[in-house]
Amino acid sequence: MDKMQKLEMMDKILRELEDVKNSQTAVLKKVAQIEAENINLGVGLLDKSLPDVHGSVDDGIEAITELMEQFQAHRDKFVKDNRLDAVEETAS
Repeated sequence: MDKMQKLEMMDKILRELEDVKNSQTAVLKKVAQIEAENINLGVGLLDKSLPDVHGSVDDGIEAITELMEQFQAHRDKFVKDNRLDAVEETAS
């Protein structure tokens, strides 16, 4: 795999990580919606379990965000180390 192919793969992975983050965010919104609806319903099972689910999803979002930042830095270093900056600018 040449350097440009590696860069393209890294960019694809970043987009996929962003998709995962967006999906997790949508899940978190749904869980929060269920929590709000259960305020009126008052089902103890949901009162007990949903905060744990909410916390787990939130932790997942934080983890994927951190991973994205670290991988972006890795990608940027790869671009710099391989002098692909000029190639990127002409492609834009």
